[in-house]
Amino acid sequence: MAPRVGAAVCEVALPLPSDRLYRYLLPEDLSDRAAPGMRVLVPVRTGEMVGVVMRLDRADEGESLRPLLLFPDPEPVVPGDLMQLAEWMAGYYVTPIGLVLRAMLPSGLWGRSRLVAHLVEGAPALSGSAGELLSALRRMGGRATAARLSRELDRPVWDLLRRAEQAGALSLEVSPARLGIAPKTEKTVRLIRYLPSLLEREQVFGRALRQRELYETIDALGGEATVSHLVRQLGFSSALVRGLVRRGVAVYGERRVVRDPFAGVPEAAPPEPTAQQREALAKLIGMPPGGAALLFGVTGSGKTLVYLEALRRELEEGRGAIVLVPEIALTAQTVARVRGVFGDTVAVLHSGLSEAERVDAWYAVASGRRKVVVGARSAVFAPVAKLGALVVDEEHDPSYKNGEAPRYHARDVALRRARLAGARVILGSATPSLEVWAVRDKITLVRLPQRVQAPGLPQVKIVDLRIAPLAVGSGGVPWSLELDRSVEERLRSGEQVILLLNRRGFANFLQCLKCGDVAQCPSCSIALTVHRTPAALKCHYCGHQEALPERCRICGGETQRTRGVGTQALERWLAERFSGARLARMDADTTTGKWSHGRILERVARGEVDLLFGTQMIAKGLDFPNVTLVGVIDADTSLHLPDFRAAERTFQLVAQVAGRAGRGPKGGEVLIQTRHPHHYAIEAVAAHDFEAFAQRELEVRRTPPYPPHVALANVVVSGLDERRVGEAAVELAGWFRRLIAVRAPGQGEVVGPAPAPLARIKQRWRWHLLLRSADREWLGRVVGYAARRAPYASRRGGPVRVIFDRDPVSLL
Repeated sequence: MAPRVGAAVCEVALPLPSDRLYRYLLPEDLSDRAAPGMRVLVPVRTGEMVGVVMRLDRADEGESLRPLLLFPDPEPVVPGDLMQLAEWMAGYYVTPIGLVLRAMLPSGLWGRSRLVAHLVEGAPALSGSAGELLSALRRMGGRATAARLSRELDRPVWDLLRRAEQAGALSLEVSPARLGIAPKTEKTVRLIRYLPSLLEREQVFGRALRQRELYETIDALGGEATVSHLVRQLGFSSALVRGLVRRGVAVYGERRVVRDPFAGVPEAAPPEPTAQQREALAKLIGMPPGGAALLFGVTGSGKTLVYLEALRRELEEGRGAIVLVPEIALTAQTVARVRGVFGDTVAVLHSGLSEAERVDAWYAVASGRRKVVVGARSAVFAPVAKLGALVVDEEHDPSYKNGEAPRYHARDVALRRARLAGARVILGSATPSLEVWAVRDKITLVRLPQRVQAPGLPQVKIVDLRIAPLAVGSGGVPWSLELDRSVEERLRSGEQVILLLNRRGFANFLQCLKCGDVAQCPSCSIALTVHRTPAALKCHYCGHQEALPERCRICGGETQRTRGVGTQALERWLAERFSGARLARMDADTTTGKWSHGRILERVARGEVDLLFGTQMIAKGLDFPNVTLVGVIDADTSLHLPDFRAAERTFQLVAQVAGRAGRGPKGGEVLIQTRHPHHYAIEAVAAHDFEAFAQRELEVRRTPPYPPHVALANVVVSGLDERRVGEAAVELAGWFRRLIAVRAPGQGEVVGPAPAPLARIKQRWRWHLLLRSADREWLGRVVGYAARRAPYASRRGGPVRVIFDRDPVSLL
């Protein structure tokens, strides 16, 4: 429709890969509710979609606009500081604003209608593309959404659907958009008649003494109580409650309940801070608003307690706080500690929760009922009012980097949000990222050099696997006699052991002994991993799975051998070697359930596990005083990956798992098995010397230059046709070189292109090139310009896809 010139218009961001804002006419009866940050339901093509209002404007002459439909919420769901943050992220990470907002809000707040096609019985035959559409619809059982058909045919299908509908070959229906998660409520009973004197109560209740007792109980609870509390906890019957209502003294009502999956988590009362912790706390509290600090403390130095005491001051002054943790496995433990200080004012936000739980937590925070948020990466977007502080625990952890658009780093987003809100940021780690360590003189550096409850850091021994004698019968597991004796001694003493092997599955790959063939994933350029429970070959990138073959697929040979070793093979060996020990494996295969992480850790805490072993998820944040031995089965698994961060990742992982040992009065020991005992990362771990490692690694990264000496952007080109992807990457690299030579010679450098180390994932071939420059702002401008103008970059949905990843944490 063509509105009058100057009519009110809303510019709306939709969760689509489009840089434009969509303009909708604002009906007069909704004009008083329109504001930036509001969710809005708008018409799109043949359906409806939820978006977010970015700006209010006026209609131009001759502009044809459709009216928006409704505002689902009474107030904006994206407050002002988050709107500013979203616009900054869209520019910095070169991502459409709608996709940024989609990452910020819980998925349960986004909804869109679906166009569903139904094949008509006896449908006429159609030719060409419409005929292909009908064939695809038949393969899908005669019913499919337009989105599914589009994916199947790898092309837009809107016009084809309309043509087929007009020909009578199919019918179309629109399912309405879901506007949110239905709130969970519980029944309440509320007193409506005030009976202050004993005489009035006797007149109303007479000899109904139990009903009078119920009235007095509700009165003592503030005049309202949930029926479930009265019946289940206090022992009143439902009939008594109904009688009170029939007597006209009370009425039924409803109260919204926050779905809190951590409601039953026991609160852990914090200990008194030590002198070292109080000194650190004073430095953190003295930071100016908008300031940042690195809390650099050895493992077991009590960084969490310092965080909590700093946050306590913020809440006492009426401000809120966010605590980020890197792993879902850490959340339950962190929640217990935070609730030990702040009680029911704590909300949890992370991807492991259900949609309903995330939405409830989001609204509880937005309303101000919950003032402290604990969670993984996405919790940085929690709508905390009067935000006073953000904590990024284990700031070095790579899981803070998002793997899809927007490819943000939660630590960097936390720093930007703090600047916008005037909040303080505390970055905590025993092994800081080199990016943060390089700027330690520009922020507040706070040290915690000593452990709190342990006699000192554990002794570290390096076992050289090239010469160390191995245990008989260990098969492919690199199990030295020294590690064997140490584990046996600890188990005999009733102490606990943690073992790290950062590779899940049973074996790396399956190889034929006759022809040498290795079973490969059909969709990725990676060998299939051997699993024994259940028996299968699996791809850890795309999820492809197939049965273990009895014969080689190439030569038909019967004998095939597994190569390498994973956590499943380690489990088999441990069960055979220490048959009386209670084992617990912790990796991506054993922690698929919602609470599986917590259950395993609870068993360890109760002393029901003697040997805990697994991948990197056991390396961080675990605090068990009875763990006196940590063994690193193979420290070399990540040391020589084709990535400039390989040495840093190895140091951090091994140092962090070493920190799990000796946290109690018994002390502890660490055994690191490696074939590179003189590598500077391994030697630094053995010496507990992060600063020596950082000094050496920073020198290594000067030539050729890598972060933190330069800013980096990884440009990934992918597609289904290997040759076409390679040609596109070469063309794109030439375009960047010409751009730099003409516009800013010497300002930056193009490295590559080359096939990515993982050259194919999920059927898409991958090439990449690197852009690097000492000027971060200049690099940002180049990437932003390229996203709009470079070959292939702006052609979304084409045969070749281009992804810009600023500040990548991995180049694989």
